[in-house]
Amino acid sequence: MKKISYIEDFAAWKQEFSFFHPISVRFSETDMFGHLNNTVAFTYFEEARIEFLNAKGFMGEWLSNHSAIPVVADLQCDYLKPIFFGDKLKLYVKAEKVGNSSVDLHYMAVNQKDDVCLVGRGTMVQMSTVTGKGVPWEENEKQKLMFS
Repeated sequence: MKKISYIEDFAAWKQEFSFFHPISVRFSETDMFGHLNNTVAFTYFEEARIEFLNAKGFMGEWLSNHSAIPVVADLQCDYLKPIFFGDKLKLYVKAEKVGNSSVDLHYMAVNQKDDVCLVGRGTMVQMSTVTGKGVPWEENEKQKLMFS
């Protein structure tokens, strides 16, 4: 397996995931070669990220309050094995590191054969809708992101 810059020990990193969102690969998400189109992985990350944050209790607050919103600051994906139409994926998400107003989220897609097909990471910032600046996480929010 190729070395991935944000993963020190792949086996240990893989064991740290618990939350996942199931995804069935649709025909429309594949390219002319029958593989998952490279852009679709980012849509899967978004879908799983929203479910992860909803499960942690953040989405309701952001949707009702509107004074702070989550913004993706960067996002990357490393493709390890091909994904095909009909594959059943578990898209895992975890908070790797929580900063002052940011969180580094990691992703892992595992197919029905238990193969890790793609991994990724991205930084999300909680941002003020008024100032456009980062809004610090409260301590209880940091705990929710990392542990519950």
